[in-house]
Amino acid sequence: MKESDYVSDKEMIMNVIDSYANLQRIKAAEDSEKEIDYQLRLLKAKLESIGIKTSDIDLQ
Repeated sequence: MKESDYVSDKEMIMNVIDSYANLQRIKAAEDSEKEIDYQLRLLKAKLESIGIKTSDIDLQ
């Protein structure tokens, strides 16, 4: 692996802040189920943009 392949400390911190914010959004949502579905769609798009097929990790 090249050094550029690693996540920097700053990127890791930003990812944790994003996760925390997303959980807060779910908790505060009037319709938590709708917010969870939205968060899953966003995450699925991110995973697929880096080549990870979500069908391989979806619960059946």
